[in-house]
Amino acid sequence: MQKTINILNKRAKFDYEILDRYTAGIVLTGTEIKSIRLGKANIAESFCEFQEHELFAVNMQIEEYAYSKHFNHKAKTERKLLLNKKELKKLLKDVQNKGLTIIPLRLFINEKGLAKLDIALCKGKKNYDKRETIKDRENKINIDRLKKVY
Repeated sequence: MQKTINILNKRAKFDYEILDRYTAGIVLTGTEIKSIRLGKANIAESFCEFQEHELFAVNMQIEEYAYSKHFNHKAKTERKLLLNKKELKKLLKDVQNKGLTIIPLRLFINEKGLAKLDIALCKGKKNYDKRETIKDRENKINIDRLKKVY
């Protein structure tokens, strides 16, 4: 039985306001998927950008596979994302017109054993929005603490 792979971008919800979510496939080589199955990936600093009419994940780090000798991959390369043509057109229009960005939220392996990437159309938060988020989180913790006492 295989353990579940769920690699998260924890800073994304803090730094960005999430407007829309999509699940995309990733074009990978053999050693890349083996490293992901071992949990050796990081999407914390990554983002997505369009080249021509194709979407690529940039700065996504997948460590080299330790048991491979000749045909290993580079750790940080651009990886093509697979979406429907309608979804790609909508994302391209939103990114060009409104100045939004596309951020990976979660890298996981589905039931069929394929690597998928949850991406989100996001708008950057200002500093006062981030302070508001911290304030709400602290208030929730204090309320839960008081409920636990009683």
